[in-house]
Amino acid sequence: MAFEPYAARTHEKMLDVLMDPSAEGPAIHYYMIRGGSDKRNVTVWEAGTVGGEYIKTYGHYHVDDLPETYWFVAGEGVALLQKMAVINGVPQEDVLDEFKAIRVKAGDVLHIPPRYGHLVANVGKEWFVTIDDSPVATGDSASMPAHADYRAVQRMRGFAYYVVEKDGAPALEKNPLYKEIRTADLGGIPLA
Repeated sequence: MAFEPYAARTHEKMLDVLMDPSAEGPAIHYYMIRGGSDKRNVTVWEAGTVGGEYIKTYGHYHVDDLPETYWFVAGEGVALLQKMAVINGVPQEDVLDEFKAIRVKAGDVLHIPPRYGHLVANVGKEWFVTIDDSPVATGDSASMPAHADYRAVQRMRGFAYYVVEKDGAPALEKNPLYKEIRTADLGGIPLA
C-alpha cells in the first residue's frame, strides 16, 4: 500500500482527550500533511472551541529519545509540554516531573526535548498552521505515526491542563486525573 500523506483528525477521534466529550465540535479539528522521510509535516487547526476548550491536537509522547521542532507559520496558540515522572524505572502517566504552557505565534520556533509529551491548541480566530520535523516513515499511518505514543494521553483523557476560553482569552483548567505535577510553568496563562 502506498503512503498516503494526508490525514484529518475528526471530532469522533478527539472524544477521548476532550475536557467535555459530550460537547459539539467541528467535523474536523485539524488537518495533517505528512512529509514521509523526505519532507517536513504541515498541520492546520480549525479555530474555535469545543465545550469551552480551544481546538487542539490529540497530544502524544515519542516512543524513543526523539526531539522535535515546530515552526509556527500562521495564527496563535498555546503549546503544552509535559514529562512523566519515572519511579523505579516505570513512567508514571499520572505524575509529572514537569509541565509547561507556552504562548506561540507566527514566526516562533519551539524545540521539544526528548521524552516530553506535547500538544498545541489554536487560541486565535483564524487558521493556525505549523510545520514540524517529526519523522513520519512512508510505512506509517499519516494519522498515527509509529514514533508517537497516543495511549498514555488517551488513558489520562488529555494533558495535565486543558486550554480553555475564559473572558475571551486562554486560561488553563486542571485535569483532575493527574495526581501530582512536581514543577509547573504556566507561562503567565491564568487558571480558569
